[in-house]
Amino acid sequence: MLLSSLGVSIPNVALPTLAQAFNASFQEVQWIVLAYLLAITTLIVSVGRLGDITGRRRLLLAGIVLFTAASILCGIASTLWMLIAARAMQGLGAAILMALTMALVRETVPKERTGSAMGLLGTMSAIGTALGPSLGGALIAGPGWRAIFLIMVPLGILNFLLAHRYLPSHGQRAKIDRNGFDGLGTLLLGLTLAAYAFAVTVGDGHFDRLNMALLLAAVLGGSLFVLAEARVASPLIQLAAFRNTVLSASLAMNALVSTVMMATLVVGPFYLSRALGLGEALVGIVMSTGPIISALSGVPAGRIVDRFGAPLMVIVGLIAMAAGSFALSVLPAMFGIAGYIAAVAVLTPGYQLFQAANNTAVMMDVHPDRRGVISGMLSLSRNLGLITGASVMGAVFAFASMTTDITTARPEAVASGMQITFAVAGVLIIAALGIAAGNRALEAFTVRKDWL
Repeated sequence: MLLSSLGVSIPNVALPTLAQAFNASFQEVQWIVLAYLLAITTLIVSVGRLGDITGRRRLLLAGIVLFTAASILCGIASTLWMLIAARAMQGLGAAILMALTMALVRETVPKERTGSAMGLLGTMSAIGTALGPSLGGALIAGPGWRAIFLIMVPLGILNFLLAHRYLPSHGQRAKIDRNGFDGLGTLLLGLTLAAYAFAVTVGDGHFDRLNMALLLAAVLGGSLFVLAEARVASPLIQLAAFRNTVLSASLAMNALVSTVMMATLVVGPFYLSRALGLGEALVGIVMSTGPIISALSGVPAGRIVDRFGAPLMVIVGLIAMAAGSFALSVLPAMFGIAGYIAAVAVLTPGYQLFQAANNTAVMMDVHPDRRGVISGMLSLSRNLGLITGASVMGAVFAFASMTTDITTARPEAVASGMQITFAVAGVLIIAALGIAAGNRALEAFTVRKDWL
């Protein structure tokens, strides 16, 4: 979990440097982030199901090897598009890591401790996210941008040795080999998600005919996927699962929340460097404060979920996130770095509480032979949000800054873009809060109806 999170966060602080190194625009260097997320998004449900069938430990070890090899290729890339291709390969490895980690933890932790375990996973994710900006800033200022990818090679080797030594290898495969793998569903879902991802990323921030065609292709692909899953004997995703209001609401909220969190990673470095005039190393330090707070709050958040219950804590976490998003829109303009850190200090603990509660609500009662695919669906919704945050929220930021090249925008324009972007982010969290409140009210009504 830490390694895949580091892969998401460490290039973000380097985007201004990479834009200069490759003489590229903001939209072009965004693909260093988006290629990684695109690979994860298109494949994460499929690799989760493949892990259910072939053995999660074996596939996880293969994913670590792939991630490590791709990190080497990223570090030696000579052109921007070579780097982007290597990042896509790295994203495939990360998809395996993300999809199977949560499922493996659920196999080894008692049910009553699920919240604490999910909180600990959140802490590991936050530590990876925290290491990204701070470590990346230091490496860029020292050895250079290539080191931000090569540093993940020894970490990958260590990861492989620890996973090989300690992860359980018994149990899951013999029970579910007979179910088979849904090849058609895998292909249709991958093409659908790829079409959506390209629809919201191509066009240098402008939505034109190509974007509309890709979006329509995504809708068509989704429709064909639903038809295929209704007819296949062993579907990749059981459509009946979406009748579960907890799962459906959790996936929608997860996507909205991830959109906002990715906006902080993409918009943050440009605001801190262009509007506040901070150097690269200091940008990394300031950006790491939120993930550090998130790392410290992960385990307590999990324990709170175990104590007070997941549904209530989902709502409490979202309230804190809404307050933090609107604070990011206002406080940095008033108090500079101190305002930025104060707002993030509200946003990130709310995110950890939401994540621990939301993951617990979904994974608590999942049947063992579906843990990989359900974990993959949670990660899929998260990464759809991350792609939307990196692309759509990035476009909102550029539009609000009234520029096509954010690397040359005036500080005042960047500050204005920051304010508008996180006002929009606050509205997204309020939408997620509405979903949570509606789902809680529906559950209460169902319980009362059954009692009557």
